[in-house]
Amino acid sequence: MEKTVTEELTATHIGSGAVRVFATAMMIALMENTCRTSVKPFLEPGQETVGTHVNVSHCASTPVGMEVWCESELIEVDRRRLVFRVAVYDKAGLVGEGLHERFIIDAERFRQKNAAKAQL
Repeated sequence: MEKTVTEELTATHIGSGAVRVFATAMMIALMENTCRTSVKPFLEPGQETVGTHVNVSHCASTPVGMEVWCESELIEVDRRRLVFRVAVYDKAGLVGEGLHERFIIDAERFRQKNAAKAQL
């Protein structure tokens, strides 16, 4: 997946830092979305994936206006558990890398459990 760094994706905008660069939280969101969409065509109807673990390093800054892209590789499947190797780049090189874990869920059952929890 590709994305241009806009003001809304900066650390100053989301409140995680004091500099106008691609925020770590936004980099992680790009990683998660890339992994999610990469496996979506292979899921059964009614299934979705949810992120459960992120272990990444943000090793270089990216200024507003520069394009970033994420590459993911599914490296492990253990029943419903999926583990991805992820990396984000800009035209200067590596921005961040690490591992991301997702679980395959039944979307409707997940919504029902979440709605029940909201009633507590």
